[in-house]
Amino acid sequence: MARMSFMDHLEELRSRLLKALGGMGVAFLACLFLGPQLWDIIEKPAHRALVNLKVNPPDLVLINPMDAFQIIWMKVPLLCAIFVASPWVLYQVWAFIAPGLYKREKRWAAPFVISSSLLFILGGLFAYFVAFRYGLEFLLGIGMGSGIRPGVDASLYYDLFVDVMLGVGVIFEIPVMLFLLTLIRVASPAFLVRHSRYAILIIVILAAVITPTGDVFNLTLFATPMIVLFYIGIFASYLLVLNRENRKFPWRTFLMWSVVGIIGLCVIGYLAALYYGYHFVARWPLFVK
Repeated sequence: MARMSFMDHLEELRSRLLKALGGMGVAFLACLFLGPQLWDIIEKPAHRALVNLKVNPPDLVLINPMDAFQIIWMKVPLLCAIFVASPWVLYQVWAFIAPGLYKREKRWAAPFVISSSLLFILGGLFAYFVAFRYGLEFLLGIGMGSGIRPGVDASLYYDLFVDVMLGVGVIFEIPVMLFLLTLIRVASPAFLVRHSRYAILIIVILAAVITPTGDVFNLTLFATPMIVLFYIGIFASYLLVLNRENRKFPWRTFLMWSVVGIIGLCVIGYLAALYYGYHFVARWPLFVK
């Protein structure tokens, strides 16, 4: 790749983009036949939130006559196609970068594609079952005590759904991004650890913006996964550096202390919840007194 000219790089980029778009097109056609079923899944969080808020009927509102067609038969299949085709798209990203890597580094292709795809899909699942589902009920119920009756526009609801799903999906790619930066020698584990306090500060601020409530438990619910993902990225980068230097990682000691740490964190969290009088409920805001 170092011997490729600038125009050759552009041609390679163009080829990879066309292949990625082709995979997206195939996934879109496959999802197109399931448009109504996929919309039923997307609409469920709104329906559940309205039912819990005792809004009758618990249905979304259609203002523009064209919205239903655009959402069900165009926008919903496109969103689902992004998640379905993500392994293929990420493979094209790797295929564009791989020629510039050493031979031993090219062996990371399968782990890169599999882990990045799984993290992106896992982020979408976290957004759907936690962030969006419970946050929506809180947001819709804010003004009900002031004589406001929720009436959710289907188009605006879908736009919010897309923002949350893709936003959280991208956030879950933090470990892959850090690993990739280390792979192309832009960053190093030592550099990431040295500046981790700034990263944690940014993560907590971002979690405070995402979390509608102001209590520490629900703030922690959103901030903790992002902080964990950040350190997983540093750990993956460290494994890469060890591999470059032909050194081995002490997995047995690491796993033992990891189990001890997880148990300790669970105990601390349980005791803190008891001390402050919080308990878990299966609705937003999840932890209440």
